[in-house]
Amino acid sequence: MNYKKQVLQGIPSELPEKKPYNEEANHAPKRKDILTAEEKKLALENALRYFEPRHHEILLPEFKGELEKFGRIYMYRFKPDYEIYARPIEEYPGKCLQAKGIMLMIQNNLDPQVAQHPEELITYGGNGSVFQNWAQYLLTMKYLAEMEEDQTLAVYSGHPMGLFPSNKYAPRVVVTNGMMIPNYSKPDDLEKYNALGVTQYGQMTAGSYMYIGPQGIVHGTTITILNAGRKIAKNGEDLSGKLFVTSGLGGMSGAQPKAGNIAGCITVCAEVNLKAIETRHSQGWIDEVINDLAELAERVKKAKEGKEVVSIAYHGNIVKVWEYFDKENIFIDLGSDQTSLHNPWSGGYYPAGLTFEEAQQLMSADPEAFKEKVQESLRRQTAAINKHTARGTYFFDYGNAFLLEASRAGADIMAEDGQQFKYPSYVQDIMGPMCFDYGFGPFRWVCTSGKEEDLLKTDKIATEVLQELKEDAPEEIQQQMADNINWIKGAQENKLVVGSQARILYADAIGRIAIAKAFNDAIAKNEIGPVVLGRDHHDVSGTDSPYRETSNIYDGSGFTADMAIQNVIGDSFRGATWVSIHNGGGIGWGEVINGGFGMILEGNSLSEERLKSMLFWDVNNGIARRSWARNKGAIFTAKRAMQMEPGLKLTIPNLVDEALLKD
Repeated sequence: MNYKKQVLQGIPSELPEKKPYNEEANHAPKRKDILTAEEKKLALENALRYFEPRHHEILLPEFKGELEKFGRIYMYRFKPDYEIYARPIEEYPGKCLQAKGIMLMIQNNLDPQVAQHPEELITYGGNGSVFQNWAQYLLTMKYLAEMEEDQTLAVYSGHPMGLFPSNKYAPRVVVTNGMMIPNYSKPDDLEKYNALGVTQYGQMTAGSYMYIGPQGIVHGTTITILNAGRKIAKNGEDLSGKLFVTSGLGGMSGAQPKAGNIAGCITVCAEVNLKAIETRHSQGWIDEVINDLAELAERVKKAKEGKEVVSIAYHGNIVKVWEYFDKENIFIDLGSDQTSLHNPWSGGYYPAGLTFEEAQQLMSADPEAFKEKVQESLRRQTAAINKHTARGTYFFDYGNAFLLEASRAGADIMAEDGQQFKYPSYVQDIMGPMCFDYGFGPFRWVCTSGKEEDLLKTDKIATEVLQELKEDAPEEIQQQMADNINWIKGAQENKLVVGSQARILYADAIGRIAIAKAFNDAIAKNEIGPVVLGRDHHDVSGTDSPYRETSNIYDGSGFTADMAIQNVIGDSFRGATWVSIHNGGGIGWGEVINGGFGMILEGNSLSEERLKSMLFWDVNNGIARRSWARNKGAIFTAKRAMQMEPGLKLTIPNLVDEALLKD
C-alpha cells in the first residue's frame, strides 16, 4: 500500500503487526502512576473506543502493559511504517490545499529530526504533545485528507471530534489543548487526566502544529542574548570574550549554544542526557563536548583569553558547573537556565547527586523522593548563582519557570520585599519593553514546496521588505529592525533549517503584513510555491503568562487571560487557516493560557484579504492590552497604529501624576 493510501485508510481495519520497542529512540520518561484501579479500567476503555470490538481482546493486554510500563497508552503498534517528515505539499492526499498544508506541519512536528520524543508524539519541552496516541494521529490525517473547503475539523486535546460543515472563510481546523475547569488545573490533574486519555499538554507550538525545530527558539534566544549583552556593556562593546552559562539541550531544542555563537560569545550549556547532546552535536548546534569539570574550566579560560566564539556542551549537571566555576573564580557574564522546569517532576529537570538513569528510575518509583531531590538541587543551584551575581553576573529567567520553582523549593530567590524575585524574567527586562511593546514578535513561515531555493527566495524578499521599511521607521524601533535584517541575512550561513524549509524573524504588524503580501505576490507569479505563515505563541498577543510573556504588565491584570482568548477568537474569523488555544505553555500547566494560528498563502486575492485582516489584529490586540497597562512603548505603538489605520480606535490610558498618588 502506497503512502497516500495509508493516510486515507486512517485506523486500519485489520491490526498491523505489533512493533518491537525502539531502544534507539530518545523516549519520554515513565510518567507517574497516579490512577486508581477503577481509573485504569476507564483509561483502557477510553483507549479501546478507537478500535472495532473484534480487536479488543488482543489490544487490551497490550494497552494495559503500556499503561503500567510507561504511565500512558501510546499505541505503539499503530505508529505508521512510512517515514514521518514534511513532504512537499503535492505529495499529500486530499481535496483541499489548506488541509494538505496542515498535514505537512503535523508531520514536521513529529519528524524524528525535529521532535524530542517522536515515538510518544512529543515535540519538545518534555511533554509538549501533538497527539496523545497514534490512533489520534491516524484519524486526524484521514480527516484532513477527506476535508472539503467548506468543512472544519475540531480537535480536542489531540482527539479529532470530526469534520463539521462550515464555510470556506472559516478555519479548516480548530485545536484546543488542556482546556480544564479552573479548579482542576493543578500539575497532578494533568497527570491524571492525561493518563485517562482525555486531555494533553500541547506546550505552545507542539499541539498547534507550528513548531519549526530549534530555529524558532534560536532566533528568540539570539535576540535575548544580544540585548542582554547591551545591558551589561560598559562602553558599548560587543559580547566578544564574554561567557554565557546555561543548561538544557533536549526539551527546548538546544537553542542556546547556536544562539551564543551567532551573538558572538562563549557558551557553556550543561545537559545530563547524552542522547540529547549527541543529537545537537551531530546537527552542528554545539561545537565541542566535555564531560570533565576541570577540563571544562581550562577550556573556558583559554576561550576567554583568545576571545573565541565557541559553544561547549558539558555532559553533567548544571549545579556542578555553577559551583565549580565559583570555586575556580571563573567570571560568568551572562547566566540563565533552559531546562523544562514547567515540568519539574516528570523529566523537565534532573537533580544534582543522581545519574540520569538513577533520576529516571526514582521519578516513577518514588515521585515524592524525586520531588525532594529536585527541590534540594534548585536550592543548591540558586545558592551558587547568588555567589556569581554578587560578583556582577547578570542572571535572568529565560521563561522556563526557574524562578517560580526555585521559590517553591524554598531557595534564596526572593528580593528583600518578599514579593518579587531577585532576578528578572527576560520578558521584564528585555523582550517586553524592547520587543513586545513595540509589536515585534516571532513571525514564521514554511515553504511547502520543500525546495531550498524557495526558502532562499523568501529570505531575499523578507530582507528587501525590511530594509525598505527601516528607511522610514521611527528611532524607537531602528535597533530591532537592524537586528532582524542582520539575522535574515545570516540565516543561510548559520544552517538553521531542521525539518521543513522554514524561517523566523521578529517583525511588527507592518512588517508581517508587508512580508506576507510580498510572498503572496510571488506565489501568484509562480516564483515560489504556497507558504504557511505562523508564529510562536510567545508573542505580543498570543499568550497570557504572568511569569513570562506578560510579566511586564503592572496594572494588576497579569493573571487574567482575556488577551489570549480574544486573540484566537479574533484570528478565527479574520482568516486564519487553523487556530489553537492551550492551557499551559513554556512555564507550565495551569500557569498560562496561550494561542496560535497558521495561515496558508495561495497566491490569490482571498489570501491577501485574509493576511491583511488577520495579521493586523493578531499583533494589535496585544498592543491595545499592553498600552492600556500603561506600558510606554505600547502607548507609542498604539498611537502610531491608529495614525496608519483610520478604522482602528483604541482606548488610550490617562496617566496619573505619581506625586499625587504619594500624597
